[in-house]
Order: sequence, then C-alpha cells, then structure tokens
Amino acid sequence: MAMAQDGGQPAPAPAMADAASNGCEVHVWPAERFSARTTGWLSGFGVAGAIADSAGHATGDQGRKAAIAGALDSEGQANALGSLDLSTLLKIQPGKIVLHNEPLDRKTVNKISTRRAESASTCYSEVIVADIFYQKAAIYGRSLKTLFIFRNFGAAKDKPTIYKGWGGNGLKLFPPKEGEDVQAANEELVSVFKADFEEFARDATRSRTAS
Repeated sequence: MAMAQDGGQPAPAPAMADAASNGCEVHVWPAERFSARTTGWLSGFGVAGAIADSAGHATGDQGRKAAIAGALDSEGQANALGSLDLSTLLKIQPGKIVLHNEPLDRKTVNKISTRRAESASTCYSEVIVADIFYQKAAIYGRSLKTLFIFRNFGAAKDKPTIYKGWGGNGLKLFPPKEGEDVQAANEELVSVFKADFEEFARDATRSRTAS
C-alpha cells in the first residue's frame, strides 16, 4: 500500500507498484472534534442527578479531552491509519493512500457530497474521521469510540456510496493516574483508535455484502 502526504508522491514501495499504478486513491482526513464524558452513579437518578454528575466530572473531562487531542492529533491519526492496510480492510481495490494533515470542517462533512480532494482518479474513495469520543461509565468502564465515514466514489465526482459508523473498544491504561506511565497510556489510545477503525471496516464490509 503506497502512501503519500497531502497529495505528494508516494513513498517508494516496489512491491506495491500495481496498487499505485491502477489509478486508485484513498484519501484520509483526521478528526478535528474530540469529546470526553464521565458518568457515575448519580446519572441514574433523573435529570438532577445527571446534571450534578456532569458538573462533578467537567474539569476532569476537559483534561482527558486535551490529553486525547494530544495523543491523537492530526498527524497521529494519519500515521495510525496509514499503518493499516486500508484497502484490504475495506475490501476495495488497492491504491495510493493519501494522508491529509488538516481536518475537514466538521460542519461540512455531511453537507458536501462532492470529492473533498482535487483528484481526477477514476477509482477514488475517502475515509473521514468525524469524531473521537472518550467515555467512562459506572457500569461499563472506559472506552474510546470513533465515528468514521467511508465514501466510495468510483469514477464519479459527486454522490458517493456512503457508510458511516462507530468503532468502540475498551481502555485499560488511559487516563493514567498520577505516577503512572503517560506514554503507555497514549500508545494505548493509538492502538485502540486503530482497533476502532478495524471494527468499523468490518461493519462496513458486512453492510455492503448484505445489500
């Protein structure tokens, strides 16, 4: 799988020559939006309990949101997804992977139906990371959930086939407590982020097969 940064030339990969020469392109954009939510037992006591619960965790969730945005910044997301065999996971033709470092404006993601990159490829698709969400629930524990959008245009310039869905997996190390290994927790975030995409891709391919 040949990769390029923002439309640049793909890195030398002789074994992947066929993938690069067939004209197929997969463009990948990172998320700009992160969120964190911690819910405790108070959430089970009606609206007042939920409000109190949210207020009690607000400062901590802001810190966790910032930590996730640092570990999974645009470059981190691009590198993580670029390390996966996206074409195989999505069951599409192998092609050049173009990693974009700048996120798309979240408000436009669901509104613009045309290609988001200037490309004349007759075999073109997009992977957009829409949202990254950390959640800690009193019963279910900690998890990282990621919303992905896969848009497959083929040779078209507009109105692609779209699959949107979440991947979600549990966390054991993040967020680290005082004195714990921050690097290990950040590495776990990256690993779980990749696992989220793999889960999304399985669901996407099953959906396409079923239809």
